[in-house]
Amino acid sequence: QVQLVESGGGLVQAGGSLRLSCAVSGNTLSSRVMGWFRQAPGKEREFVGVIKWADGSTYYADSVKGRFTITRDNAKVYLEMNSLRPEDTAVYYCAATRPWQTYLLIRSNDYAYWGRGAQVTVSS
Repeated sequence: QVQLVESGGGLVQAGGSLRLSCAVSGNTLSSRVMGWFRQAPGKEREFVGVIKWADGSTYYADSVKGRFTITRDNAKVYLEMNSLRPEDTAVYYCAATRPWQTYLLIRSNDYAYWGRGAQVTVSS
């Protein structure tokens, strides 16, 4: 079983930065893949980025590539967000796969565990 708790959301002006943290508790963390997703009002949840815990390899959605960075350290996963835009406004979710996952997965259905989300609001 894995528990995920996001923190670090808030209100920021366009062009600003925020860092979200996801505290992860559970076993076999090193064999899991961790994803970040977001959901804006009236829209479907969308993939933001993913990191493989074992080797730190990452993959990002085109909409955030070059602006967002995912890292992990001990039992936390981070989403560093720079050059924020109003269209980045959403609830951001941290997610974890079941253990022994080797691929960088981008579909929300591939993730078994989810945090409650953190609100990020970018004003223009």
